[in-house]
Amino acid sequence: QVQLVESGGGLVQPGGSRRLSCAASGSIFRGNTMAWYRQAPGKQRELVARITSGGTSNYLDSVKGRFTISRDNAKNTVYLQMNSLKPEDTAVYYCNVPGRVGAWGQGTQVTVSS
Repeated sequence: QVQLVESGGGLVQPGGSRRLSCAASGSIFRGNTMAWYRQAPGKQRELVARITSGGTSNYLDSVKGRFTISRDNAKNTVYLQMNSLKPEDTAVYYCNVPGRVGAWGQGTQVTVSS
């Protein structure tokens, strides 16, 4: 049973933009804080941005001012708008509920390269 489905990744040039989407099952999404994480090759997974059910958000320092997290509670979907992308943003991006025990989605690869 697929519960988290990330999409929207791809190859983008430095300075470009990309919008990621994550469709979650209602049992995961409703009423919970949702977050985007990323994992670059050889590095640990890190939390990039999170948003509460009420819409309050916070960000990893390195993406502040460039990334925006949002959510559509009617669609059980969380988004990550990424602008001014840098090569160091290259990673597999995942969404999840912080602290949730359970399977992660497959993630979506974002590659920033010229």
